[in-house]
Amino acid sequence: MNYRVTLIEHEDGVSVSCPSLRGCHSQGKTRSEALTNIQEAIREWLAAEADEAKLFKVSEVEVAI
Repeated sequence: MNYRVTLIEHEDGVSVSCPSLRGCHSQGKTRSEALTNIQEAIREWLAAEADEAKLFKVSEVEVAI
């Protein structure tokens, strides 16, 4: 599966996040390292989400205001 990520380059390296996976962030000294690190972060995020789904009934609904 493919996930779109956002990269922010700064003087300390590169920060990266996956907007579709709330709270999934990583970083690296280079763009390449950051991309490798976010791949691992995504795998870990998905595994944690799968484990949580076994313990809790989680649902999402849309509300109008």
